[in-house]
Amino acid sequence: MSEAELGFRPQKAVRWLAPKVLIATGVQSLIAEIFGSYADKRELQAGLPAEVHDHSEHEELWLDYVADLGDGFDATFSVASVLAAPTLDLDGRTQRGRLLVMGGDEVYPAASTTGYEDRSKGVYRAALPTVAPDAPTLFALPGNHDWYDGLTSFLRVFAQRRPFGGWRTEQTRSYFAVKLPHRWWLYAIDTQFDDYVDAPQLEYFRDASKELREGDAVILCTSTPAWVEAGSGAEAKGYDTFEFFQREIIRPKGADVRVMLSGDKHHYSRYAEQDGTGQLITSGLGGAYLAATHNLPAALTLPPPQSRVREPAEQKHFGLRTRYPAHTDRMAKGIFALPWRNPGFWGLTGVAQLVATMAVLYGLTESGTRHSVFGLLAAWAPAVVIAVVLLAAGVAFASLDQPRRDRKNVVAGVLHALAHLALSTGWALVIRWLYHDVLPDGPANDWLVFLVAAVGTPVVVGFLDAELVALYLLVASGLGINVNEVMAGQSIEDHKGFLRLRIARDGTLTVYPVKIDRVCRAWRPNPNGGPADPWLLPAEPLRAALIEPPIRIPRHR
Repeated sequence: MSEAELGFRPQKAVRWLAPKVLIATGVQSLIAEIFGSYADKRELQAGLPAEVHDHSEHEELWLDYVADLGDGFDATFSVASVLAAPTLDLDGRTQRGRLLVMGGDEVYPAASTTGYEDRSKGVYRAALPTVAPDAPTLFALPGNHDWYDGLTSFLRVFAQRRPFGGWRTEQTRSYFAVKLPHRWWLYAIDTQFDDYVDAPQLEYFRDASKELREGDAVILCTSTPAWVEAGSGAEAKGYDTFEFFQREIIRPKGADVRVMLSGDKHHYSRYAEQDGTGQLITSGLGGAYLAATHNLPAALTLPPPQSRVREPAEQKHFGLRTRYPAHTDRMAKGIFALPWRNPGFWGLTGVAQLVATMAVLYGLTESGTRHSVFGLLAAWAPAVVIAVVLLAAGVAFASLDQPRRDRKNVVAGVLHALAHLALSTGWALVIRWLYHDVLPDGPANDWLVFLVAAVGTPVVVGFLDAELVALYLLVASGLGINVNEVMAGQSIEDHKGFLRLRIARDGTLTVYPVKIDRVCRAWRPNPNGGPADPWLLPAEPLRAALIEPPIRIPRHR
């Protein structure tokens, strides 16, 4: 498994709370949002070739869907190995998809040509090395992490018709339309940061929809499952883009979106239409850290009442039918391994506590020698500045991924910050007590106290502070706050999967939701394998099974 033999460097799972990752992804996200508005690569794609990809010649078609994949090697390669297998026994024998759709976030933590090679393209090449005459075709939709370099690397990897391992690529843009057998269509729209559908993209799909007829069925792939927030009454902006697209492109032709697919959230969930057969499916199990499912709403109403789209469709109601894993609330306790799982985060809390403790000690020491009001203010100024920064950071952290800031988030953030301040203040008082009341005066004891403060603060108090963050995340996640962070901090690699779809001869679409409860963590080389065989084989069992029974969806409503 050396880099020289594989042609890429297998990567460990991203440690999302490590300082380097937090800073880098935060900066890249900010830059992408700011400059994406001024140099939108989707508008520049108008000069690239545009075509509808026709795969409708087959009487029966198998199609695979995977999203959120390019993270740690073990999880990504486990999924890729199962995807690449020619057949898979799932409620009968299923076949590897003639088409593979990647639904977003093909690399983590941010897009780059090296990142794609090490975390996704090289990994999939190791699973299916050869482009055979009957090689499957790959289509990819970008997610927000693919956009962090402005989509430059994504277009180089997926839109230049170069092989991706043993898969061919056909697309020339970041969005695509695929004609499927028996009057099914697959539309994948690129809605950068949930903003809008750009003019060149709308024009592309208007041309693609010239072949749409009344009674045709559409599988709509999106980069985020915005229907969850919108349908539960939280935030309609993202879903309004989908509704606008259907109003402009699909409904005028008499066609109907029968299935909506998305990744972005790293779990599996399915909402089924009440009094109908439409499906809303999130499947982001391709390799990234596991996300929570216990906070999903039980019912959705779409389009939402707060929609701003003119002439929305008639409202439909959807109910949550399945989620995987089912009991992620029980997994939240694993966050207490945070200092061991993320040593860099332990270092971050250690440095933060060292600075805060020194500021409190400075205030305690200087306030005893200064008797004027201005002197006391000067003595405590560093501690006050740190306290204000902590309070602001606590409130901001508690408001992550929230459509709007409410009182609950503010209270949680303030209490979280006060807990850190209390730890710093308490430790400073312990150091002062040791210096003045326990140890006798003398240079040796002065050095001893200094060592206790300089070493004990970042190591011991930093560890306690990291565990304080873990305790906060456990409690807050139970209240619906920082639910993503309590899972991201653990980087859980198990519970992965993908979707296998089949369009049968009678036009029925069947969805097979596939799970891999435990990914493989030990691999052995396969030097005697054939050209299409994987380069590495699992040294421990790698079992794929169905999350739920196959979902059958007729073309007609």
